[in-house]
Amino acid sequence: MEDDSKKDKVKYNKPKGDTWPLVKRCLGYFVPYKIYIIVSLLSLLAVSGATAAAAFLVKPALDDIFIAQDERALMVIPFLLFMAVMVMSVFQFLQKYLMNYCGLKVLQQLRNELYYKFTGLPVNFFDHNRVGMLMSRIVNDVNLLRASLPHFIDLIRDFLTMLGLLVVVFYQDAFLATISLVIYPLAVYPFIHFSNKIRKLGRKKQVKLSQITGFLQETLSGIKVIKAFAAENREHQNFAKENQKLVANALKQLKYNSLATPVMEVLGAVGMGLIIWYGGSQVMAGETTPGTFFSFLTALFMLYQPIKKLNKTNLQIQQALAGAERVFQVLDSDEIKEEKGGDVELRPPFESLEMKNVSFYYPESQHPALDRVNLNIIQGQKIAIVGPSGAGKSTLINILPRFYVQQEGEVYINGRPTSEYTLHSLRRFMGIVSQDNFLFNTTVSENIAYGLDHAEPEQVEAAARAAFAHDFIMELSDGYDTVLGERGVRLSGGQKQRITIARAILKDPALLILDEATSALDTESERIVQQALENLMRQRTSIVIAHRLSTILSADSIVVLDQGSIISQGSHEQLLHKCSLYKKLYEMQFQDQNAGLEVDAGERQ
Repeated sequence: MEDDSKKDKVKYNKPKGDTWPLVKRCLGYFVPYKIYIIVSLLSLLAVSGATAAAAFLVKPALDDIFIAQDERALMVIPFLLFMAVMVMSVFQFLQKYLMNYCGLKVLQQLRNELYYKFTGLPVNFFDHNRVGMLMSRIVNDVNLLRASLPHFIDLIRDFLTMLGLLVVVFYQDAFLATISLVIYPLAVYPFIHFSNKIRKLGRKKQVKLSQITGFLQETLSGIKVIKAFAAENREHQNFAKENQKLVANALKQLKYNSLATPVMEVLGAVGMGLIIWYGGSQVMAGETTPGTFFSFLTALFMLYQPIKKLNKTNLQIQQALAGAERVFQVLDSDEIKEEKGGDVELRPPFESLEMKNVSFYYPESQHPALDRVNLNIIQGQKIAIVGPSGAGKSTLINILPRFYVQQEGEVYINGRPTSEYTLHSLRRFMGIVSQDNFLFNTTVSENIAYGLDHAEPEQVEAAARAAFAHDFIMELSDGYDTVLGERGVRLSGGQKQRITIARAILKDPALLILDEATSALDTESERIVQQALENLMRQRTSIVIAHRLSTILSADSIVVLDQGSIISQGSHEQLLHKCSLYKKLYEMQFQDQNAGLEVDAGERQ
């Protein structure tokens, strides 16, 4: 499998590696929740203060209770220790809950932003980008970014805890504290050495995750093809190769994550050993009390924990920033631009459609898919478009709703360029039934009423009856409430097509576009679907791309397209006499049909 840069045609902005601007942008998403964050920060102060107080209470506990055997201290100090731990626990819960609440809300917002961004992109973007990789950006990368603020707050909490404990150790023994501070700054080493490596590996990990998600989406969607070609072993090997790359990257991350703590443990052990040796000699010499030293030692032990957590938190932040880079690459990319329409509302009725010198080039092709096309359609006409494979028929259809935008020429509807209309009104104005009869994994009723907010059950049923779909729908397990499965897997091709026709009937478009709507059907299914299409086209302006010429013989005008250009136009009879290509196409189909009839007759005998 190729990496992102080779597979995707769209180029994302490269990460700049500037940490602070990236951090500021991440934190900016948490601004709407500043009240929660302020409460969380105040909770941090309480946790830090309670932690320092618990360390400080070790001195009176040891000196007053165990050495001086003060009964009053025996009653008071355990209670104060309990209160310190209680305060620490309550505010720790509050701080953690509020931070994770904010993180989940930001996760929701970022996923919404990415989803809105993707669904607002032009159709040709999805022609060149694997769906699985786009899914990975929304699911995996955003999930890393969600943890950024909670980790930053953890960083602040550990830093404040360190400050509180430093006050205690300096108060108990300034000289010992100074010695310990000569050694503890060495713990900064893991921050400097491992941060960049973890960030870089985190970025690579997200790329690998997106690749493996894309691989899974593609192979599981094409499972019938894989099985039809008995290619399971080949795909097993491909998946194992991708999985191995992911694990290799994870092992590198694991190595640096695992090294960070032992480095700190060794540095801490060296410092702690020296401090115990020196402090013990001070107690033996009578220059300090055991309580003072153990209070100092407890604070020092507690100080070691936030330092160790600082390292762990830093590693998590680096991974979060790696995910943030990939999210912002999508949101900021110069090439990933949302499609935009005009500000004029297109309203029925349909009056006219005109294409003037329209040319369209696909990015990877040097030859035009459409070359200076001119076409006029008036209200009530049924226009058919025919031509060999690759002639530009589907490209022409995709330009009308601005799925693709032509590089030259203009398309006019009702006298205005389509670029002046809002995309919503332009696409609501048209009804499109294609050979790719996509259905959603929801009920029959919701599929038929898709895109309509207030469709009544009676309207849905009327549309289904007009599409000759009502009878087979009622035979389903739950009728109109039957969930169809992914891409309508529970229905036959003809049934799925009739559902999409019912959807178009309910939409009641002013302009109807049929893109080879019966090309993938058997003869019996085609006959029923053709009747449904006749109901749909009745008293409606229609543009029909036909694979079978027999379905468009009654068209008002037939347009013959070849290599992106209109080479002829007229009725069926006219084209048989003046257009050699049309005559050839017709005769080829006529011969195929006769051959099929002869085979059927032979089988019956």
